[in-house]
Amino acid sequence: MSETPPNTLQYRFDGPEDAPVLILGPSLGTTWHMWDRQVPELAKQWRVFRFDLPGHGGAPAYPAGSVADLSTRLLATLDGLGVQRFGYAGCALGGAVGIELALRHPERVASLALIAASPRFGTADEFRQRGVIVRTNGLDPIARTSPERWFTGGFAAAQPAITEWAVQMVRTTDPGCYIAACEALASFDVRSELARVGVPTLVLVGSDDQVTGPAEARTLVAGIPDARLAVVPGASHLVPVEQPAAVTDLLVRHFSTAWQPAFDSTTGQMAAIVAPPAKPVLSAAPPQPAPRAEIAPAAVEAPQGLGRPDPYDAGLKVRREVLGDAHVDRALAQADEFSGDFQEFITRYAWGEIWDRPGLDRRSRSCVTLTALVAGGHLEELGFHTRAALRNGLTPAEIKEVLLQAAVYCGVPAANSAFKVAQQVIREETTPTE
Repeated sequence: MSETPPNTLQYRFDGPEDAPVLILGPSLGTTWHMWDRQVPELAKQWRVFRFDLPGHGGAPAYPAGSVADLSTRLLATLDGLGVQRFGYAGCALGGAVGIELALRHPERVASLALIAASPRFGTADEFRQRGVIVRTNGLDPIARTSPERWFTGGFAAAQPAITEWAVQMVRTTDPGCYIAACEALASFDVRSELARVGVPTLVLVGSDDQVTGPAEARTLVAGIPDARLAVVPGASHLVPVEQPAAVTDLLVRHFSTAWQPAFDSTTGQMAAIVAPPAKPVLSAAPPQPAPRAEIAPAAVEAPQGLGRPDPYDAGLKVRREVLGDAHVDRALAQADEFSGDFQEFITRYAWGEIWDRPGLDRRSRSCVTLTALVAGGHLEELGFHTRAALRNGLTPAEIKEVLLQAAVYCGVPAANSAFKVAQQVIREETTPTE
């Protein structure tokens, strides 16, 4: 166990101190205990390192809003312990951390296992919507529905103690850290980079996983040059818990046979960690073309006299983050020769110039926007900007205060209409899906 400063992670070690280090990364809403059934066997050959996500399992609640931030904190923790090279196995969000490490710090990763993972987890809207629900209702709705996302129905019915353990694990997570982790998954997308993962990789998935299932696993195998696929029958998303023996066997075989040697700069030789041979049981991925250099996109030429890049791309990114992909895709798809210039105009100037300015945070900009829309009577835009305000971190109670303030300065009739629109949107956005 560890003392945990803000830039590191809570961790524990199991196994011989002189053995190669094998890291096990957890899924969103879980703790390092999700790996309890794997540790006894793995610790015979490896120094097993487990960590908790921020605010999970009693870890200090220092939110991390990106996968890159989580991987940086993990490396800072390992650096403090003198661990330079390691094998890595991660489940779901833990798998995303593994991909990030293999892409950005390939010299540190000797071998990789991705469990219930994906190069992109659903859509950004889905995870930001989950953050809205947690901010409004707390974690209880998410906790109550976790077993149906994590386990097959038969397992959940036959193992009530494990099912209740899963529910309590989510309930005891810090809500702010859970929301930040949702944001990390919302912004994670490495589909175009998979060919640069250069370490031996096992992609492991439950046959009945409805969250990141076999289709996502095959996308990883097709994209990563040295990848093998293992599908575990009778398992859903939290496959290490539901089928512990099968997962343990697959991990032992993978890390025993696919540990990439490190380059020793003092001798100029590859220094391998010797492991006993084991008969591979995984199907090889189809041959993949060698990674090739990508042609960098042409730089956007700055408009004459401005001396800075065109803000359109930044504006489109902000617009999607605030309003959601579905809304923006719909608006752009409906644009034609008549309205296309206007869509380009608001993306470039409203979103790229104003919303992207650092002088106000997005919560403050949402407050200002809601008030202005009430004053102007723009009820249609008030609806989708109420959704945007929830995504930007305002609670329903704070939106109510904004509308009450607007009633004083913009008029009661305008606020009366605004309350009806906002009330309907808040009901739709914050009602948990059972």
